[in-house]
Amino acid sequence: MTDTPPYVRPDVALFLQFLNAVPGPKFWQVPVDDARAMTAAMRDVADAPVGELAVIRDLSIPGPAGAIPARLYDSREEREAGPVMVFYHGGGFVIGSLYTYEPYCAEVARLLDLPVISIDYRLSPEHPFPAPAEDCEAATRWIATSPAELGRQVTGLIPSGDSAGGNLAIVTTMALRDRPAAVPVLAQHPIYPVVTLDADWPSMREFANGYLLTDEAMAYFGEGHAATPGDYRSEPLNFSQRGMPPSLVTTASLDPLRDQGIAYVEKLKQDGVRVEHRSAEGNIHGHINIRQAIPSVQSDIQGNIAALKNLLAEVTATA
Repeated sequence: MTDTPPYVRPDVALFLQFLNAVPGPKFWQVPVDDARAMTAAMRDVADAPVGELAVIRDLSIPGPAGAIPARLYDSREEREAGPVMVFYHGGGFVIGSLYTYEPYCAEVARLLDLPVISIDYRLSPEHPFPAPAEDCEAATRWIATSPAELGRQVTGLIPSGDSAGGNLAIVTTMALRDRPAAVPVLAQHPIYPVVTLDADWPSMREFANGYLLTDEAMAYFGEGHAATPGDYRSEPLNFSQRGMPPSLVTTASLDPLRDQGIAYVEKLKQDGVRVEHRSAEGNIHGHINIRQAIPSVQSDIQGNIAALKNLLAEVTATA
């Protein structure tokens, strides 16, 4: 009896064929500044254009170690009081930036028809654990106060992020659950999040090589971030999720992080949290900013945002 190979979408297969044939060093084999430049260059090759948007404006947020850069995206020049999505980018806490996630944030601002504020938190290894989480919590609390710099009245928060940013969305939501901000967290939307330091998962073994996020990359990120075992910010899966807001969790079937993301969904259910799980079947880790190279990703993002809209409608109806 032979194992059935995993389903891979045709456009994902073509992208992986291209990616795995690219010559030269990988980002985990070069100095960190070069790794970040390689990641930024990937946006220009693999992601969709930013497109038209009424507002794309830089912000400066006071943080625990100085100003935190951020960027506001909105499909409307002006709007009535309402919720705001706060987005924390991925990249293993080491790479990633406002620039690399700009196409995704602009698309979400259009689809969700709400402001999206992307947070450029401090990166490891220069600023290891827990600096990224500290910046994200501080920035989110600032946004909740509707500072004049936003030009918008914030009535609720929607923390979201992918990969490392998915972790930051969850741990920021946990911090605001335990010590509320000026306005409530209405829902959270972690996308293929990191929720544990435990690497012993079937998906980790099955997809450790050849599917974009490799075991070498994960080891590189882990060494750079230097997370403390047993801290809720490094292992939220091991801590109570009771009292968390309604949650939309996205995983990808070809992702090494798939199984821990599914375990987090089950943890939310066990702790009585309203949760919806969407799986991007036949897709890989990191897909939300590979829309040009993998055109089918557009339908994944549209489906996620439609589900998030429904979740927010439920929250509003029961408020």
